[in-house]
Amino acid sequence: QVQLVESGGGVAQAGCSLRLSCAASGIIFPTSTLAWYRQAPGKQRELVASITSGGSFNYATSVEGRFTISRDNAKNTVYLEMNSLKPEDTAVYYCNADARRQLFGPRMEYWGKGTLVTVSS
Repeated sequence: QVQLVESGGGVAQAGCSLRLSCAASGIIFPTSTLAWYRQAPGKQRELVASITSGGSFNYATSVEGRFTISRDNAKNTVYLEMNSLKPEDTAVYYCNADARRQLFGPRMEYWGKGTLVTVSS
């Protein structure tokens, strides 16, 4: 069974920082592409940041320079360090994995249940 469990969300003031974590199980973590998405009230889910198995990353323009995605393959965990938070960063943040469950199995997409980040002005 695949599980992606996010933690670290909460309420923060504008300008402050939060660190999200996503602990994964049931997937071959080192070969997975991992990502963070977010969905604000009334808006579509959008990609925030992604990191490949080789360590290449991609950021949404709106968070570039403020957010940092990283991974720890030994802990099967992906992180999102969020600095200089803005009220418009308020959203539910979801962990996403494009991963295999078995060495020669198909790649599939998996989602966590999300963690709420609220940034007050």
